Amino acid sequence: MNIKPLADRVVIKMLEAEETTKSGIILAGSAKEKPQVAEIMAVGPGGVVDGKEVKMEVKVGDKVMIQKYAGTEVKLDGIEYMILRQSDILAIVDDKKKGKK
Repeated sequence: MNIKPLADRVVIKMLEAEETTKSGIILAGSAKEKPQVAEIMAVGPGGVVDGKEVKMEVKVGDKVMIQKYAGTEVKLDGIEYMILRQSDILAIVDDKKKGKK
């Protein structure tokens, strides 16, 4: 089964929290902060929403930062997804490092 979002909604899958810090400290389960970075799995068509034209700025595969309490959680085939409006996305994350190809 696939999820096809409508209007200005997107389907995302949250990325796993880091288990260790950059300095090598291993975090206990309760010390991990809920990640706010996710991967776009599906994108709605955009169009007119609440009387305003909405152009979709994200695409499938983009990594994005979202608002902390945004969206609706859904579970499909044992996998947890979140459906939210494009306006709940704060930024697209560019994980390419400078100077590397």
